[in-house]
Amino acid sequence: MSNLKIFALLLVSILGICGCTKAQINNSEPLTKNEQKNETVAKIQNPGKVVHVLVALCDNENQGIVPVPSFLGDGEDTKKNLYWGAAYGVKTYFGKSRNWEKLAGIENPKENVLQRIVFKHRTQNVYLVADAYRGSKMKETIDDFFAAVSGKQRENVEIKGTKLQILGSANLVAFVGHNGLMDFDLKDQPKKFDDDERDAVILACASRSYFTEPLKKTSANPLLWTSNLMAPEAYILHDALEGWVNGETDVQIQTRAAAAYAKYQRISQKAAQNLLVTGWK
Repeated sequence: MSNLKIFALLLVSILGICGCTKAQINNSEPLTKNEQKNETVAKIQNPGKVVHVLVALCDNENQGIVPVPSFLGDGEDTKKNLYWGAAYGVKTYFGKSRNWEKLAGIENPKENVLQRIVFKHRTQNVYLVADAYRGSKMKETIDDFFAAVSGKQRENVEIKGTKLQILGSANLVAFVGHNGLMDFDLKDQPKKFDDDERDAVILACASRSYFTEPLKKTSANPLLWTSNLMAPEAYILHDALEGWVNGETDVQIQTRAAAAYAKYQRISQKAAQNLLVTGWK
């Protein structure tokens, strides 16, 4: 790998950390068909486990972040955005993974979402639906995250004749991006709508401090979240999911995620495990 390429990758990684709040230390053919989300959507049996990832695109203009270069911080650009189309963005990183096969993609699948990508794990019966939310719609992204982990809303997605149900019917729901709760309070606190077991992953700066109170009101288990400032890059989620799809314990999954973060950020495993935490304490 050339020195120029190494420098570019390191720059993207550093900029991910710089995207925290100022106040705190391929476009494929549209193969998916979506049904409007609604609290009254009847629950169905998914054909396998489902992961739903909600990515709030990095946005210099509409989020309380230390600005990153404009080509990474355009909340309307799915091709280059720091958390989606950049080297360590969800779309790009999972798209290059040997463990996941891309099944479908669609532009503007619903209000507030610019792009949706659907993957299937190559060895396990697990589907992953990743949504790129407009950077200007942080409140709506977080509202949808809590609507999912509380069981309030469901949404059907059809991929080449296979129907998946996301949001409240996903087994694991992940939020990736800037911690919007550093900028605003939730207008409506979530409440528990069912007793289904769901895992939650929240990759945003200091997410445990800001998300604990509302998350406790849902039916979700905090599988992975953070204790301090961090770069919410896709290798964390990717490696954590590898443990999850293989039925590992929460601590084993945490260890995988921390190992990935330590590798890419060039910090110690201990420091990474103090940052990427699991459970309520």
